Amino acid sequence: MYGTVGDELRKELDAIREAGLAKEERILAGPQGARVRVQGGREVLNFCANNYLGLSSHPRVVAAAKKALDEFGYGLSSVRFICGTQALHKDLEQALASFLGHEDAILYSSCWDANGGLFEILLGEKDAVVSDALNHASIIDGIRLCKAARFRYQSADPADCEAKVKEARAGGARRVLIATDGVYSMDGNVAPLAEVCAVAERHEAMVMVDDSHATGFLGATGRGTPEHCGVQGRIDILTSTLGKALGGASGGFTASRKELIELLRNRSRPYLFSNTIPPPIAGAARECLRLLSETGDLVAKLKANTARFREKIAAAGFQVKGVTPIVPIMLYEERLAHALAKDLLAEGIYVIGFSYPVVPKGQARIRVQISAAHEPDQIDRAVAAFAKVGRAHGVVK
Repeated sequence: MYGTVGDELRKELDAIREAGLAKEERILAGPQGARVRVQGGREVLNFCANNYLGLSSHPRVVAAAKKALDEFGYGLSSVRFICGTQALHKDLEQALASFLGHEDAILYSSCWDANGGLFEILLGEKDAVVSDALNHASIIDGIRLCKAARFRYQSADPADCEAKVKEARAGGARRVLIATDGVYSMDGNVAPLAEVCAVAERHEAMVMVDDSHATGFLGATGRGTPEHCGVQGRIDILTSTLGKALGGASGGFTASRKELIELLRNRSRPYLFSNTIPPPIAGAARECLRLLSETGDLVAKLKANTARFREKIAAAGFQVKGVTPIVPIMLYEERLAHALAKDLLAEGIYVIGFSYPVVPKGQARIRVQISAAHEPDQIDRAVAAFAKVGRAHGVVK
């Protein structure tokens, strides 16, 4: 039976390669950082990781992970409510809630699971969810699991959001939840949360934000898009990750009011049926929060690095989007994006071409991601390499 299926899958893979859409994994031969060693031992500058604060291999974070490993072991071999909850997990949850200005928080194995375990618990057939058109795939899949009426509004468009909320209310929706990314991961722009919150307040709706690409580094003190947009205390539900700025390993969480978090502990399927995050990850993430509470230097450096790269890459003639450390360099053609990424690696710059289905067809790009671990000369070297390779491919003059 599989012989026929195998032939069909091989044809599908051949078509993916022929279209220039194949995703190939490069192998790192060492830890994550501003510099990484690729297979063969060659060292290159890394400009495509979510390591926004440079904490993935920070000495204090690594030491905290080792300490948690020694004190609490490697894993719990259990879900939380059976025998998988340690003091370490409760401490991290309380620290996350306090850091982000919420009453309580609940840990998941990833933010994907946090989003996957939210909507079906909160929303039923009598309810409605109003979702930004460019929301992350995990929000989209999480919404699919619930029975609420679904409305999609044009991305970052408060007027269309309000129109969809009104439509939901006119249809008799009991609860209405507006769901949006805080930072759109492919475009690097920030959701208009102040306007979205105003819409919600006018129509007694709730607001949910996935802040995975902002927690820890966006805003004056790294509290994310709510701080950046001046709406702290007005966001009802915030989901985010430990796998980017907060150590870069894995794990996610939901922060909200106590009764909602308690309901998730009792009903959220990814929480009830997935193992507890390992103690080393919990210990390392807790240390990341301590670092952020002690100093704003990393947040300030990331902001300066972002401004430097954005200014210089635009001056070099590239078309870019957004305002955050996510800097999409728009190329539009799939093969071109992958060809530039390959040639940039030869120049010592590690970046990846993004193409369908990660971004829509015809919207291929190289997504550069800036880190506080980058030094100014490394940023300048990356811009020079982009200019050289861009000229060779006719992208810039």
